[in-house]
Amino acid sequence: MTLGIVILNWNGADMLRRFLPSVIEHSPEAEVVVADNGSNDDSLKLLAEQFLGIRTLSFDRNYGFAEGYNKAIAEVECDLCLLLNSDVRVEEGWLQPMLDYMEAHPEVAACQPKIRCEWAPDMLEYAGACGGYIDRLGFPFCRGRILGTVERDEGQYDTVAALAWATGAALLIRRDIYLEVGGLDARFFAHQEEIDLCWRLRSRGYGIVCIPQSVVYHVGGGTLPKESPQKAYLNFRNNLLLLYKNLPEDRFGKVMPWRRLLDAAAALHFLAGGHWAACKAVLKAHLDFRRIQKDFREDRDKNLAATVVSYEHILSPINLLWEYYVRRRHQFRHLTLKE
Repeated sequence: MTLGIVILNWNGADMLRRFLPSVIEHSPEAEVVVADNGSNDDSLKLLAEQFLGIRTLSFDRNYGFAEGYNKAIAEVECDLCLLLNSDVRVEEGWLQPMLDYMEAHPEVAACQPKIRCEWAPDMLEYAGACGGYIDRLGFPFCRGRILGTVERDEGQYDTVAALAWATGAALLIRRDIYLEVGGLDARFFAHQEEIDLCWRLRSRGYGIVCIPQSVVYHVGGGTLPKESPQKAYLNFRNNLLLLYKNLPEDRFGKVMPWRRLLDAAAALHFLAGGHWAACKAVLKAHLDFRRIQKDFREDRDKNLAATVVSYEHILSPINLLWEYYVRRRHQFRHLTLKE
């Protein structure tokens, strides 16, 4: 199988300078492609002068994470595409366990490696850790990261595991299936678009797994800082869109009152902490979701019509906030994901 590694870049010259050499050196199995999302720093100059022979796609503006990758993958001819963040470091042999698994398991559409933290290599990394899940109210969490608690990597998640979603920081996916299900939803722009894609894959009967024998190191938060109100806005709004696009009407109607209540509590928490901009971001997310909800109706109908695996087999039955704040279960291994 042919493999293309696609790195989406936006004003990330420093990240490319630091991390791209490791990808080139340790990925002889792949064609490495950098897709530049309308950068106005010296990214293109750096690529032209220091990374000769690396294919570069230059877009006229910043299309966001989702549409940027859609445009790039449309131009890269390969059997497998690996969406790789520009702030990821890799080591020798990182690809082979994933490639071997995908070769042996044609029913699996996508997988991810174990994600460790670049600046604390003994820790798992927030964005993906050892693979993602979704609780009954739509809150995402990871094998090795629940809400803000990230675990030290002690080999506790070194088994291959079926997932609800794989992180977009290092997502290996079959290109034909990516195109078949419509790729990433460009309207998300950034944040949780890979969860939406993976939900569509799972609902159509495809498998998604974590292969922890493959390991990468991720800086994280490179595009929007953790404290960014824009990041809060996108996460809250896109999570509501995720639920609307993929849940049937009766279940969506039961979830939304809880989400309004819990998200209002989150806004009040931000306000009490003096984070007025983040509080406004949550409120704006809900207002904008209601305004644009109708624009997603057609895609929602298509998703539900194509569903062969119910949401009940994709979502975990737990209430993540109850488990974390009331039962004080802060580690994935202490959760009971099956009824």
